[in-house]
Amino acid sequence: MRTVLHQLGRFKRDTFLCIGLCTLEVIMEILLPFITSLIIDKGLEQANLPVVYRYGILMVAMALLSLAFGAAAGKFAASASSGLAANLREAIYNNIQTFSFSNIDKFSVPGLVTRMTTDITNVQNAFMMVIRIAVRSPLMLIFSYIMCLIISPKLSLTFLIAVVFLIVVLGAIMVVTMKIFNEVFRRYDDLNASVQENISAIRVVKAFVREDHENDKFAKASSNLYRLFVKAEGLLAFNNPAMMTAVYFCIIMVSWLGAQIIVAGDMSTGELTSLFSYVMSLLMSLMMLSMVVVMISMSMASIRRISEVLNERPDLQEPAEPVYEVSDGAIDFDHVTFSYKHGSGKNALTDIDLHIKSGETIGVIGGTGAGKSSLVNLICRLYDVDTGTVKVGGRDVREYDMEVLRNQVAVVLQKNTLFTGTILENLRWGNSDATDDECVAACQAACADEFIDRFPDGYHTRIERGGANVSGGQKQRLCIARALLKKPKVLILDDSTSAVDTATDAKIRAAFAQKIPGTTKIIIAQRISSVESADRILVLDNGRVDAFDTHENLLKTNAIYQEIYESQVKGGGDFDQSA
Repeated sequence: MRTVLHQLGRFKRDTFLCIGLCTLEVIMEILLPFITSLIIDKGLEQANLPVVYRYGILMVAMALLSLAFGAAAGKFAASASSGLAANLREAIYNNIQTFSFSNIDKFSVPGLVTRMTTDITNVQNAFMMVIRIAVRSPLMLIFSYIMCLIISPKLSLTFLIAVVFLIVVLGAIMVVTMKIFNEVFRRYDDLNASVQENISAIRVVKAFVREDHENDKFAKASSNLYRLFVKAEGLLAFNNPAMMTAVYFCIIMVSWLGAQIIVAGDMSTGELTSLFSYVMSLLMSLMMLSMVVVMISMSMASIRRISEVLNERPDLQEPAEPVYEVSDGAIDFDHVTFSYKHGSGKNALTDIDLHIKSGETIGVIGGTGAGKSSLVNLICRLYDVDTGTVKVGGRDVREYDMEVLRNQVAVVLQKNTLFTGTILENLRWGNSDATDDECVAACQAACADEFIDRFPDGYHTRIERGGANVSGGQKQRLCIARALLKKPKVLILDDSTSAVDTATDAKIRAAFAQKIPGTTKIIIAQRISSVESADRILVLDNGRVDAFDTHENLLKTNAIYQEIYESQVKGGGDFDQSA
């Protein structure tokens, strides 16, 4: 709770103004029944019209003041709750940006989306109720009971029976429903996951005619949510009968005992009338408090989920005295061992000892799960090693400012992402200050210019969300061009030419040799043709270095490389090469 409320920021002023105005509103409302009793006892029963007029004008003035205070309180409550929601979304989003990959692995994407939408909306609604109703209702309850005690202490004691009854019933309901609502928001994640997965992979769903399966999966998640909500709301429905039981009990008690007291002369008619008003205010305050408790019980689950993200601290920390310059592209792995879950014993890489000179072109090859992507993730410090050190430019990567390191180590992934905007805007993710000529040169090196020139709008062609209007190969080449604009000292291609033909792949590698000779290039590939011209080739097997040598030597000495070569070249070649 403290973590969430800390995000109020500048909206604390609106919160306190709302609370103050609610207090004034309650005071005005509490005094109205008292004025009514004076009008009845001193005005109407004694036929004194001047008293009626005087107290009537006072009632109108107090009612108008109560209305004004209530309207102003509502305005400030809306401002404070909306501001809290906006600050929470911004704080969560900003914190996510600092996460390392290992932090992101702890939270599912649908879970993060639910936290930033449904959970924050619940907190927003609960906060508005808390600073309005949760302030107004206790004050109304306390002041109403004080006025009841002033009017008739004897009758006021009977009201405690109704209050205790309501507290016991509503408390029991709240305890059970809070547990249900905790489960509800976990089910929201399942629902969002089903929707997101289906929409993002809609082409695959349709290609395999799995619409019915996906519909059934979504219906199951939706029905689970439905059943939990019905169960929770069914329990909350007992609020109303419990409330009406207490109300009718109080009305009967006031009518029966009040009539006897009036006959005995210990209470006036006006006092009995005001007592009815105060009893109803007291019970309605309890009812409103029960609604607040319901909203809070729903929001507590959301608050815990939001706090989990806000309290999550990135595993990768900036060094106390960071290095701000990468001298060259030399890369050294000194007996590195790495696992995605530290201490689990399931190593992705084991005892990696490599030394790569600046400007070298290194090919990396190996089977699925061999540790190729894990290896390059350590170079740009997307993860930290368990043991050993990874050095770039002769310095441990943990000594660098992370932004500086990642600007000098460009990574092009197999699964590339383009953002909504023009081609030029996407290219300038690599360098926001890049000129048009620099963008064109980068595209020429990545062999992207040949298809960009065919677009009617050229470099101003708009890319749809996720690059939906370009092919996989075109997307890869644009991402390579984007990485080249960073002018990095290390360029990593993580199977990022898998969707282009071998002729274009060869052109890209030739352009690299000509235009960025001083950049260290690491090319992860499944095709021998993509790495055979590299200075040296690293063969990985089950997270270990199996061999590290030239293409010619590996063909003579390494069984894994020989097997891959035989299957690809003698087995028929790449998909666009003749056997």
